[in-house]
This record gives sequence, structure tokens and C-alpha cells, in this order.
Amino acid sequence: MSASDALDWSLIDTVLLDMDGTLLDLSFDNHFWRDLVPQRYADLNGLAFEEAWVRLKPKFRAVEGTLDWYSIEHWSRELGFDVASIKLDARERVRFQPGADQFLDRLAVLGKRRVLLTNAHPLALAIKNEQVGLTRHFDALYSTHPFGLPKEDPAFWPRFHDRERFDAARTLFVDDSLPVLRAAHAFGVRWLRAVLRPDSTQPRRAQAEFVSVDYVAELI
Repeated sequence: MSASDALDWSLIDTVLLDMDGTLLDLSFDNHFWRDLVPQRYADLNGLAFEEAWVRLKPKFRAVEGTLDWYSIEHWSRELGFDVASIKLDARERVRFQPGADQFLDRLAVLGKRRVLLTNAHPLALAIKNEQVGLTRHFDALYSTHPFGLPKEDPAFWPRFHDRERFDAARTLFVDDSLPVLRAAHAFGVRWLRAVLRPDSTQPRRAQAEFVSVDYVAELI
């Protein structure tokens, strides 16, 4: 991020922040979906791990970009086992991205309204909140599920705005998903930042569409 791209904090009142891949290390979710879920599916269906992946990939692709992709109830029905229990058993791997919790504390010092906005299912949000204590860092936490649409759907944003009356021209939104950032941009959110290293164990992503940082801590 160049000096010309720096945020003018005097023009920002509200900071909307994604959870997984932005504040929390996406390595947990990648491990969950790529390792733990396929292994449980393989064990229950008498399959090799590789064959389980072959069967699961079309199921994942079919709901990508919809709330079902994030729904614990959907996947528990679809896969035939309690997905939440696996997430709960693995919760010790949930952790903040480098410097993310300190970043949230700095926002409080600056007097900014801190709002968590995630596509994660409310139960997944509750598990992660219990593990890392998200509520103590935020003024409000929202899952998109009660709104009936994910963040990448442009129709979500008016619904959300009816609940959280932020001034889009004086709002910063940070997310690791380009489709989500595009929807926020279409709604009129002025300040947008993309996270390039949602999974701290993986190389940074390449994108030139939005001003970007490796981690949210770099924004202050």
C-alpha cells in the first residue's frame, strides 16, 4: 500500500470487518473443509480420502456464493453427520491474524465504531467468539444468515443498512473476498481494503482491483 493509498481516519466513522481470512486466520477453515470434513465423510462412507474429495467437490461448487455454503445445518443434512461437533473439537486452532486484536483495540482508541460482518453461520460465529473473545473487541457482531443473503449478493447491503445505519461515505470495509468487496463498492462504501493473506500459511494472493494489505494490522 503506497502513501497515496493511506486511509484518512478523520473521514471514517465506522469500520466493517470480515471475520474468516480478515481478522481470523483462514488456516483453521481451510483445515476444516479440506482435511477434517472429507476425512469424516470418508470414514462414514467407507471411502478413501481421495475418493471422498471427488464426491465432495461438486457438492461444494453447487452452493458456492450462497448462504448454504456457510450453513452448518445444510452441510449436516447433506453429509450425514454433525458438522458443528467437528468444528467444536478443532476450535483450539482458531486464532487471530497477526496483530488483528491489537488493530481492533487501536480502532477503539480512535473512537471508531467496530462492526463484525461475517457470512459464517451463527453457530460457527459463537464457537469462534468463545475461543478468541471477539465480543470484547466489537460494538456489534452480525452474521448474514438472519438477513437471508450473503455479503457477495448486492441485495444484502440495503437489508444490512436498514439494521446498521452506517454512512457508506464514511465507512471502511475490509474483506478477503473480491466478490464481497465488489458488492460493497456497488452499495457505495467509500473505503475498501482487500486482505491478500487470509491464510497465514499460504503465499499472498495477487489482485489489483482493490487497495490491499497482507494483514489488517497494516492499516494503522
